[in-house]
Amino acid sequence: MATGNDLRRLALALEGTTEAPHFDRTAFKVARIYVTLAPGGKTANFNFKPDEQDLKCMTAPDAFMPIDNAWGRQGWTTATLSALSAAELKDALTVAWRNAQPRPAGKRKKR
Repeated sequence: MATGNDLRRLALALEGTTEAPHFDRTAFKVARIYVTLAPGGKTANFNFKPDEQDLKCMTAPDAFMPIDNAWGRQGWTTATLSALSAAELKDALTVAWRNAQPRPAGKRKKR
């Protein structure tokens, strides 16, 4: 059973991660935010790619659920931390952390 403290410890162990307030949550980011921790530390929102979100929600529906809005359709996924083992939490953090790495100069999104 994972906790908010586990998330903080594991996230900050990933290279380049910083912690900062983000509205009412705590955000962890490298080039971009990849996970936010809810007040009280019971849930977290992960930035997965849509196919990663589908896999997580299919294989662990008690732990992962898409956010019910446009952010969720982009891959943002809520996790109930108590439904995750430390290994599952570490895997989810690593996937989201990879997604938040700086994009190569030629592959940046145009605005």
